[in-house]
Amino acid sequence: MCRSSPIGPVKPAVITSLVQDILDRLAYFVVRIFVCVVQALPLELCASLARRLATLCTHVFRIRRDLIEDNLRHAFPHMSAEERTAVTWRMWEHLFLMIVEIVHAPRKIHDTNWRDYITLYRTDELVRALFDDRATIIICGHYGNFELSGYGMAVLGFPSFTVARPLDNPYLDRFLNEFRAHSGQYILSKTGSAGQIEGVLAGGGNLALLGDQYAGPKGCWVDFFGRPASSHKAVALLTLGNPAQAVFCFIRRVGNRPLCHVMGTEGVLDPRAAGHLTVTEVTQWYTRLLEQTIRIAPEQYWWLHRRWRDTRAGKPKKPSESQAA
Repeated sequence: MCRSSPIGPVKPAVITSLVQDILDRLAYFVVRIFVCVVQALPLELCASLARRLATLCTHVFRIRRDLIEDNLRHAFPHMSAEERTAVTWRMWEHLFLMIVEIVHAPRKIHDTNWRDYITLYRTDELVRALFDDRATIIICGHYGNFELSGYGMAVLGFPSFTVARPLDNPYLDRFLNEFRAHSGQYILSKTGSAGQIEGVLAGGGNLALLGDQYAGPKGCWVDFFGRPASSHKAVALLTLGNPAQAVFCFIRRVGNRPLCHVMGTEGVLDPRAAGHLTVTEVTQWYTRLLEQTIRIAPEQYWWLHRRWRDTRAGKPKKPSESQAA
């Protein structure tokens, strides 16, 4: 007499989950090996490799070249085609150097030698805001090595909390969060962390937020390089809804070698002193400072982002769109 298997058939969902877990572990293993290799290489060699990779991305593979061209053409209408190509190449070099610097920073930058790598700009305003008993909302953009700014702040004795979406790979997500927490940068999930955010602000902590992420048609629309750009309202709402100061911070690579930066602030906004402010006014305030900062070194901004998507219902159509309709 035949008996059925006590285990039964394996469900497709279980197989899919198992395969995904194996792929996640492999990706984690590859990243750990990559980090070890980069840490073992001299910074000068890493910089040389970054230049070679920038050439491949700009002239060979032309990754997102049309999008980058369009963004630069609108932001800098007087820039020639050759100048846009040069900025594109330096942007890719910057992105690869950014990765190298993040990997090397924990082994090179410490509380005793940080002055060899970081120069502070407008120190009085920055330190005054950070030492205030109230919470500080630190606003930055995808400019310079913004990941290194959190590390630099922690080295100076000002740990911060950052709101970010967890990575899909749980092993990489845990590794990255542990890597950040080692230097005093703590990650709060974008979903389900409202209570933790309130706790940070109520305790007078430092909350770091990126202020130039596309927020969709329902975001706060402000002027950014002469075009409407959608920004998340949360930055302004947290500033206005709490006894907190908003500080626009930046970190910019200077000189001709990696891990040489200037870090500081371009402005501090105290809602109590400024009087009644709206969400749009606060959002436009830090967006304007971000634009001013980008103009100093445009190659250190992420021009490959679709920052200026205008998907609002009822917006005026371009002539070509009207004719097509």
